[in-house]
Amino acid sequence: MILTRALRKRDLSIAAIVRHLGHDRKTIRAYLNGECSAGVRASAGDDMFAAFVDYYRERLLEDPHLWAATLFDEVTALGFDRSYPTFTRQLRNRGLRPRCE
Repeated sequence: MILTRALRKRDLSIAAIVRHLGHDRKTIRAYLNGECSAGVRASAGDDMFAAFVDYYRERLLEDPHLWAATLFDEVTALGFDRSYPTFTRQLRNRGLRPRCE
């Protein structure tokens, strides 16, 4: 954050910058130390969904009308450890689900 650095150059304390900007003190410290950048999120970790993409494609080719909940139950048993909303969002975002007319 450019404003955070500018306020710090004016010799404002971290507490004063926190009050001025309304952010958490740990966030302000992270910006000042260069540990994070504004608008850049930290990675959520490994992409568990990618490990099962071939399985999804195969199952949806076999049965294009397969319910997402059924497919979720299957991959959960195989080791997928994310939530159902994450699962369905990834199906949509990656275009794996065939469109039914």
